[in-house]
Amino acid sequence: MNVHKNAKLAPAGRALLVERVVVGHEGRGRVAQAFGVSERTVTKWVSRWRVDGAGGLADRSSRPRRCPHQLPGRTVRRIERLRRRRWTGPAIAARLRLSVSTVGLTLRRLGLNRWRALEPQPPVLRYERARPGELVHVDTKKLARIERVGHRIHGDWRGKVRGAGWEHLHVCVDDATRLAYTEVLAGEDREAATGFLERAATWFGELGVRIERVMTDNAFAYRSHAFQAALAGLGARHLRTRPYTPRTNGKAERFIQTCLREWAYQRPYHRSAARTAALPRFTRRYNVDRPHTSLQRRPPLARLLELSEQRA
Repeated sequence: MNVHKNAKLAPAGRALLVERVVVGHEGRGRVAQAFGVSERTVTKWVSRWRVDGAGGLADRSSRPRRCPHQLPGRTVRRIERLRRRRWTGPAIAARLRLSVSTVGLTLRRLGLNRWRALEPQPPVLRYERARPGELVHVDTKKLARIERVGHRIHGDWRGKVRGAGWEHLHVCVDDATRLAYTEVLAGEDREAATGFLERAATWFGELGVRIERVMTDNAFAYRSHAFQAALAGLGARHLRTRPYTPRTNGKAERFIQTCLREWAYQRPYHRSAARTAALPRFTRRYNVDRPHTSLQRRPPLARLLELSEQRA
């Protein structure tokens, strides 16, 4: 319960007040003075306790019993019906002879004030590959270069650095184990994407994992001939997400959010080089020590060892 910060009595204090009056037989005036409230307040809580017991000492709702100006339920249902037929707010107001603000408020209460609320939500499809390397997710995230501590730390937008440029976080996440390989590169063009994929494949190979499929979005770098040649050299199949559907590559997207929260913006950096230098340490902690919710609170490396033992 959210008790007002200046309230004299919380529920526990009300119970103590009632106990001193009913059990201790103290005078109400004396109890009121001890608690810093009026005698009328003491009488109110004692009366509520006699009628409703301990439950009567809780705060009651301040909602009025009757609202004369509230829209009838029949009118609310008509507004909802017209909205689901994709009528706009002003059109509904004109049809029912109501004000636009009244219709807008009603639609917000119904959760239908935005068009996307009228669309059926697609079912959540969760999947996990059985073998390490059967599918890896590759993606990038653009990061602003750091020349000094920015507004995310000190909160002052006036000190924003303009023209510092960008650098790019490249990630590769294994679907079965959530093992991750990361690099910060100057670009996200085909040369950068191709080189990152080859180095990621080498890193996974040192762990005994061969990449069979690679999922990316539809960026030009991933559709380039150089990237396709690198895939062919690895003997890997290329899977691309549906346009404008980033959730298809959700494991990479989710890992990027973890990187931003626990590495990129976890503490202040005075230079981009310091942030880049901290990335390997974060990645190692993620793979070796950090519990992963989807892996029953185990780190990705433990999942890799478990799957390797099952295959052996």
